[in-house]
Amino acid sequence: MDFKRSNWGLSVIFWLAYFLYEWLGQAAVACEYDRYLVNAAVIVPISLLATWFTVQVLIKEYFLKKRITAFWVGFIISAIVFTLLRRSFNYFYTYPLYYSNGLTTPFIFLPKIIIEMVNIYLIVALYTMFYFMRAWYEQQRLAQELQRDKAEAQLQLLKSQVQPHFIFNTLNNIYSLSLKSHPKTPDLIYRLSSLLSYMLYDSKQDAIPVKKEMEYIHNYIELEKIRYGERLDVAVNCFDTVDKFYIPPFLLLPLVENSFKHGVSNDVGASWIRIDLSVKDEWLTVKIENSRVPDTQNGHHIGSHNGRAIGYYGIGMENVKKRLEILYPERHEFKYFEEKQSFLTVLKLKNRES
Repeated sequence: MDFKRSNWGLSVIFWLAYFLYEWLGQAAVACEYDRYLVNAAVIVPISLLATWFTVQVLIKEYFLKKRITAFWVGFIISAIVFTLLRRSFNYFYTYPLYYSNGLTTPFIFLPKIIIEMVNIYLIVALYTMFYFMRAWYEQQRLAQELQRDKAEAQLQLLKSQVQPHFIFNTLNNIYSLSLKSHPKTPDLIYRLSSLLSYMLYDSKQDAIPVKKEMEYIHNYIELEKIRYGERLDVAVNCFDTVDKFYIPPFLLLPLVENSFKHGVSNDVGASWIRIDLSVKDEWLTVKIENSRVPDTQNGHHIGSHNGRAIGYYGIGMENVKKRLEILYPERHEFKYFEEKQSFLTVLKLKNRES
């Protein structure tokens, strides 16, 4: 609707300007305002009809639909018709009243016919150029909007894939502990309520402080530590101030989840996770490393690319990769390194203002 209204506005301005030119522009030279008012009242509608037929019928219905032969046949016939209409007005009205010498030439006089056709189709070409430039600009704008909408929809889908998965795992942990009347069950329920609050409110923001994301992750880790007991050692180190550094919510959680799901959960012995955060020159570096059993024991396969491990992750890690491509184009690094008994993820991000 906005495009149609803007085209109407363009048409009104264009044809009004052309009418004023044919009337006042011509009349100002000869000081014959009545004569050129009548002239404009006839010539402008002929040009308008020629333009409408060329754009709306010939170009849209034939040329753009690859019906080239029909386009040229229609163009030639319509050009002859509109040219003869203008020629008739000048020959039978203008010449007898204002230019009798014009009657000395026949009605079908090729030089005059060519001049009349050029006068009409210069205006047709000018309007057509403006029309399709406006249409191209609108198409580009709509394409950009669709791309943004697609990216936003994909981001929302990726978020929805993270949250239910996490809630399901956490509720299972609490349920298992409640069956054993574990004394920390109330604390776990409190932490879960904090996580749900984070999901419902903070997750709707485009960006949040890293500190808040880490508080969320800390609650998640505490919930998981109950499951693994003393055999799990988790160390979180923040080497620089991250209070003014912003990231999208739920960006780091899948990386931590991956350490549990594909790392320590497969190890029946002592296991560990180390999380390091540092900031330098507006870049945040997050390193998450976890112990893991060798591939021959857990059945996972690690792919490689440029000498680095790029496998050993599930849907959550794939979601992080897709979100980074959307939110941080050319402004992030995401790498994986495999050792025999450990797996390291390194994420680097450019600061994202709130």
